[in-house]
Amino acid sequence: QVQLVESGGGLVQAGGSLRLSCTVSGSIFDTYCMGWFRQAPGKQREGVSCIPRSGGGIWNLASVKGRFTISRDNAKNTVYLQMNSLKTEDTAMYYCAAVSSAGAYSCSGGSGFDYWGQGTQVTVSS
Repeated sequence: QVQLVESGGGLVQAGGSLRLSCTVSGSIFDTYCMGWFRQAPGKQREGVSCIPRSGGGIWNLASVKGRFTISRDNAKNTVYLQMNSLKTEDTAMYYCAAVSSAGAYSCSGGSGFDYWGQGTQVTVSS
């Protein structure tokens, strides 16, 4: 059983910061890519950021570039999302997900991601 558990969400004021964490456990050979996605009420899910195992080739949603930073600690099987300069439009449920095998996947839409966490709520107030 593979589990992804997110933490670090909360309520912050616009301009503030949060760091999300996601730890992977269970029987999994590799996480070829780890990603963060979000879904706001009444909105479609969208990719926020993703990072390959090597740490290279990072992808970011255009609206978060320069504000959010994804990183991973493979020894801890953990991926992070440092979120700075938060805006009210960043309010959403944030999910982490993992690609467990080689193949096509989409960092923007989430196709190809095999495992998903339960999510952690991020609320940014004005």
